[in-house]
Amino acid sequence: MNTPLSWIKAYVPDLACTDQEYNDKMTLSGTKVERFIRLDKNLEKIVVGKILTIDRHPDADKLVVCRVQVLGDAKTQFVPAAEITGLAEDGTVQIVTGASNLTEGDVVPVVLAGGRVAGGHDGGPLPAEGIEIRAGKLRGVESNGMLCSIEELGSSRDMYPEAPEEGIYVFPKKNEPAIGSDAVAALGLRDSVFEYEITSNRVDCYSVLGVAREAAATFGCDFIPPQVEVKEGPEKAGDYISVEVKDPDLCTRYCARVCTDVKIAESPEWMKRRLAAAGIRPINNLVDITNYVMLEYGQPMHAFDLDTVAGHKIIVRRAQDGDEFQTLDEQVRKLDKDVLMICDAEKEIGIAGIMGGENSKITDHVKTVLFEAATFNGPNIRKSAKRIGLRTDASSFFEKGLDPANAEAAINRACQLMQELSCGTVTQGMIDVKEPLKEAVRIPFTPEEINAFLGTDYSKETMLSVFDRLELSYDEAANEIVVPSFRQDLKAMCDLAEEVARFTGYDNIPMTLPKSSATMGAVTPRMKVEEKARQTALHYGFSEAMTYSFESPKTPDRLLIPEDARERKTIRIMNPLGEEFSMMRTLPVNGMLTSLATNYSHRNKDVRLFEIASVYLPKSLPLTELPDERRQLALGMYGAGDFFTMKAAVEAFLKSCGITKDVEFEADAGKSFLHPGRQAKILVSGAQIGYMGEVHPIVLKNYEIGERAYLADIDVDSVVPLSDFEPHYTGIARFPAMSRDIALLVPNTVTAGQIEKTIRENAGEQLESCRLFDIYEGKQIGIGFKSLAYNLTFRNKERTLEEAEVNAAMDKVLSALKELGLTLRG
Repeated sequence: MNTPLSWIKAYVPDLACTDQEYNDKMTLSGTKVERFIRLDKNLEKIVVGKILTIDRHPDADKLVVCRVQVLGDAKTQFVPAAEITGLAEDGTVQIVTGASNLTEGDVVPVVLAGGRVAGGHDGGPLPAEGIEIRAGKLRGVESNGMLCSIEELGSSRDMYPEAPEEGIYVFPKKNEPAIGSDAVAALGLRDSVFEYEITSNRVDCYSVLGVAREAAATFGCDFIPPQVEVKEGPEKAGDYISVEVKDPDLCTRYCARVCTDVKIAESPEWMKRRLAAAGIRPINNLVDITNYVMLEYGQPMHAFDLDTVAGHKIIVRRAQDGDEFQTLDEQVRKLDKDVLMICDAEKEIGIAGIMGGENSKITDHVKTVLFEAATFNGPNIRKSAKRIGLRTDASSFFEKGLDPANAEAAINRACQLMQELSCGTVTQGMIDVKEPLKEAVRIPFTPEEINAFLGTDYSKETMLSVFDRLELSYDEAANEIVVPSFRQDLKAMCDLAEEVARFTGYDNIPMTLPKSSATMGAVTPRMKVEEKARQTALHYGFSEAMTYSFESPKTPDRLLIPEDARERKTIRIMNPLGEEFSMMRTLPVNGMLTSLATNYSHRNKDVRLFEIASVYLPKSLPLTELPDERRQLALGMYGAGDFFTMKAAVEAFLKSCGITKDVEFEADAGKSFLHPGRQAKILVSGAQIGYMGEVHPIVLKNYEIGERAYLADIDVDSVVPLSDFEPHYTGIARFPAMSRDIALLVPNTVTAGQIEKTIRENAGEQLESCRLFDIYEGKQIGIGFKSLAYNLTFRNKERTLEEAEVNAAMDKVLSALKELGLTLRG
């Protein structure tokens, strides 16, 4: 977005600042200035001169000698007479030139001796310091200055179409400035152009009025927008045109007005200079008005020759697949059903929001003009422009999502300019086809929350003064801030806080500590659990991996997932990178197995990997709400280690989270991708938080892993409420412990977990520890049995235990174990 500062000052007349001050303050208040350029850079001592005589050079056929009047009225004289080298008594200077487009009486820009110009005709890079013009002689004839072309003044014919292709710029007769006055100012070059970096949420600042409003609020000045009043003729717009919108989802508002008795002519100098400074080439009054309003209001407009609109009817509808349309640039564009078109009763006449058609363009013979100002669906315009390969200034505005209320204001402004510039007669009324406009956003006004959010102590009145400068009104009865429609970025308290901070000055906000748990450096419980998981895994030799959340639809088959399993109910991505990345994972194991397979193919030995991954579990399909996104600790390994190595890592992780009681491993987790006899559920207090086991041989083959591999998957979100990070102090034992060892003959159908659970449930509160210290299987035991030896330690924290108490506890334990089918070994 580029704006000349003079145009901003037209709406903020009290704005008084240097270019650098404007740059700095606007940037600090949130309207970031990328850079600014002085249009009069290196232009010094350049005045308006009048050529009185033109004589042939005595020694050069291609040179002429001009007597130029450069001294005028004392009130308008730009350079004092005493500073003009070679000034004659009649107020003239002699200048030798090679220009061939001059006639006596022409009024031209003249750089006096000692002055400076920006560059020349050669089209090369302009000198950084410009070119100094000195008095001297050309082929023996004295010359005290130089007559200037538009290029030598640092501009071009694109911005000054009336300038000759080669030669000196001549001021138009109807707009000749005073002799001796500032020629740079007369050309509109005594100005600065500022380039802004506007964020996409500030659509209102893609306009001169929007930037001017920000400037007024920044500098504490009054913002005075143009007063729009359309003087209408006797005829009615409805007698000339009708409008039908067939796709209101893509066009929420379509405004149309008609101007008759149109006269194509040059635009006034002030309009041409503003457009040129903003980087738009002036063409004629009609085109310039639409461009001017687009820059001023940030609302693109289009003008149709009404005589080319069949049936005098506008129909807004989608194109058909395979349609072709010739745009104003004479290129044929291929369309599809998602491109919105502006049509008449017979044909397409424009691509909505992008460019008009060759078949309805404005010519010099136009008599009746139809103005269009509409609000189109932003994402649709962006996608359409990309598909047809045509991005224009208009499409760049529309794709950001415009304010529907702005369409009416802009079209009325255009009609006002048509009437003021005598371009035509405006008919009565406006055709306005629209969807119901959204009600104004209302945000509860809570000064105390804003102050807490910013760390400030601004008064309610200070905040309201900021809002008033930004045209945000205050409903005192409801205690709400009413947001105007052009501020689509304001939706909540934090947005109001940002406005207060911007215009009271970020540098005025005191340094304070945040008033939250973060003051003490706290992290969330889930972050603590994830960090414990990371530390434990690293301690056990696992390296962290990162895998994609996107997976192939073939993944469930590789993992042998049953057809009716929940894990097959996956979320499909609408625009995937490819078929291999077209669904969101419901399990983290595919990524882990893929990483293990990569390591195996590279012949890496003894690989251990872990990942804290996200899985995405839809609540229903097709999606009606966001899925359940859960964090998982996935562990995978092959090589050195076995099932119990993995189990030790899992137990260590749970212990690091303060989970030491009621942790169980129950056989058969029901996972198809794990070995049916070597897998287990991970339970805490009877609730499953994960599973682990050896990978199924068929799955290993599917992933081309040539040796046993093991997986564990723990749901971090289930661990968080069970974790306990509070330190618990236990003093040094004051009384002695008593221990008992027992060796049990155990059927293979009974697990060590069942035995330990039985012991703990029957040994009483004085059991301090239960430790399995020996496992034996062999000929002395018998087929189908194993020997497990346990050490049980008892201690009372208040007194010394008696032998009878321990014996009673052991009797109860042995009785329970006997019911489990176990016997003591002799």
